Amino acid sequence: MTDETQTKNPPKRSRTVARVAAVQALFQCEQGGENAETVISQFQRHRLAGSAENGFDDGYVPDADFKLFGLIVKGATLAQDRIDTALADALPESWPLSRLDPVLRALLRAGAWELGQDVPARVVINEYLDVAHGFFSGDEARLVNGVLDALTRKTEAEKNGSDAS
Repeated sequence: MTDETQTKNPPKRSRTVARVAAVQALFQCEQGGENAETVISQFQRHRLAGSAENGFDDGYVPDADFKLFGLIVKGATLAQDRIDTALADALPESWPLSRLDPVLRALLRAGAWELGQDVPARVVINEYLDVAHGFFSGDEARLVNGVLDALTRKTEAEKNGSDAS
């Protein structure tokens, strides 16, 4: 495979790693009050540029698809109000978005943004389930699955001109 082919079609792992990094970056945006461009720049300089021997334990996010990472962080940040409204509608009333763990909130925002892109919903849901399992050991992955599935059903129903209930 040529370098050009690898750039156009990065390995699946690099996209998964980009999603992990995007969740971390969205968390940093919220917690630090920093804008997406600043956090993306910091990740590019300090976390995504690690060598092969650097890994997650060292604070690096090796082998990430940087383009996808940037798209998710910018996209989720720019659409955050719309995404948060959709997430609030998909969550149980007893669990408002503000009550969720901030990492879980970042993960759901990233997943919700990607559902609106040209990626099959089942791929997005599976990828963010994997990411959730990486961050959490409890029922959070089930919540991610339920919320992203509900968003998918609602979007499909709206496309078909019917009610999502």
